[in-house]
Amino acid sequence: MVIEEAVIYHLVMPLRETFKTSYGSMKDKHLCIIKIVSNDGLEGYGELDAFAAPWYTEETTETAALIIKNHLLPMLKNVNLTNPDQINQIFQVIRGNEMAKAAVETAVWDIFSKMSEQPLTTYLGGQIGNIPVGVSIGIKKNLDELVHTVSNYVNDGYSRVKLKIKPGFDIGPVERIRRDFPKLSLMVDANSAYSKSDIAVLKQLDRYNLAMIEQPFGVTDFVNHAWLQKQLQTPICLDENIRSLEDVKQAAELNSAKAINIKIARVGGLTEALKIATFCYENDMIAWCGGMFEAGVGRAHNIALASRTEFSFPGDISASNRYFERDITKEEFNIKQGKVTTPSGLGIGVEIDQQSLDSYCKRREYIVLN
Repeated sequence: MVIEEAVIYHLVMPLRETFKTSYGSMKDKHLCIIKIVSNDGLEGYGELDAFAAPWYTEETTETAALIIKNHLLPMLKNVNLTNPDQINQIFQVIRGNEMAKAAVETAVWDIFSKMSEQPLTTYLGGQIGNIPVGVSIGIKKNLDELVHTVSNYVNDGYSRVKLKIKPGFDIGPVERIRRDFPKLSLMVDANSAYSKSDIAVLKQLDRYNLAMIEQPFGVTDFVNHAWLQKQLQTPICLDENIRSLEDVKQAAELNSAKAINIKIARVGGLTEALKIATFCYENDMIAWCGGMFEAGVGRAHNIALASRTEFSFPGDISASNRYFERDITKEEFNIKQGKVTTPSGLGIGVEIDQQSLDSYCKRREYIVLN
C-alpha cells in the first residue's frame, strides 16, 4: 500500500461543559482529523489529540500538525507499506512528537484493517462485543455539585469513576463520594499536582479503598513515585510519565507504579500501545485505556484497543454525548449498563459525518505525496 494523499482537518469542538483539572480549565477541544488515501482508493482516519496549549505534553494542536505536514507525511512518500508496524520504525528518526506520530499511524492501521476486510478491533487481536468503561470527572465548584454529577453517571451505568483532584480539593471530595457510594469503583487523578511534602495527604487517600491514584508526582519522576508506592497500599498509576515501552520498563524495574494508563496518542500510536499492553500483562501490571477528549475517530481507535484481554480495568471511554453535543461520526457510542459496544464495521467501523466535520472545521490542508 502506498499513500497517495492526505488531508488535515483543523477542528474546534465546544465542550458541553467546562472541564477543570489541576492544570486549568478547557471550554473547547482543539483537534485535527487526519485522512490518508491509498493508491487503491481506501481512506484511513486518525485523530490528533494534542491540546491547544502545551500543558499536558510539549505538543500542541498546531505544532503537531506542522510536524505531520512538514516531516512525517513527507517521510512516507513513495514508501510501499506492507504492515502498519512499519510506521513506528520509519518515524523513529523523529524525536518525541508522539501525538503527531499517532495521528498518522492510527490512520494507517485503519486502512490496513480495511484492506484485510476486518474491523480494527479483530485486526488488533481484540474481540467484538461489549467492554466495561469508566468516566473521568473534572474538579467541581463544590461537593454537592460533585455528588450530583457522580450520581448521574452511576445511574447511566458507568462501572468506574475517576475524580480529578488537586491540593485543597482531595480528601473532602473522596471522603464524600466514598461515603455516598461505598461500593463504587473509585480512583483519583492528580495530574502531577503533588510533591513529597504532600505525603500526609496521599497517605490519607490510602484509607478510602481507591482503585488507584493516578500521576501524583512530576511527569519525569520515577524515583519519587517508587518512594511513594512503598508507603501506600493503593496502586499508583502512571500517565504523563509514559511515552514508550522503555518508560514502562523503567517504572517496573523501580516499582514506581502498579498500573499504567495507556493513551494511544501519548505513546505514539497503536504499535507502541500494543507492546506496552503485552508487557503489563506479562509483568502483572494493570493496563487500561486512557482518554484525551477524543471525537468519534479517536474514540473508535480507543475502543478497538481496549477490547483486548490485557485491558483488565475500565478505560476512560465515555459516550459520544459525554463531551460534545454532536460528534463528527454518523455512529454514536452509547453506554449501556456500564459498557460500550465495539464497532463491527470494517476498519474503525464508523463513518465520518461530513456535514458535522465541516461545521467544526476552521481550515483544511491538502498534501499530495505521489
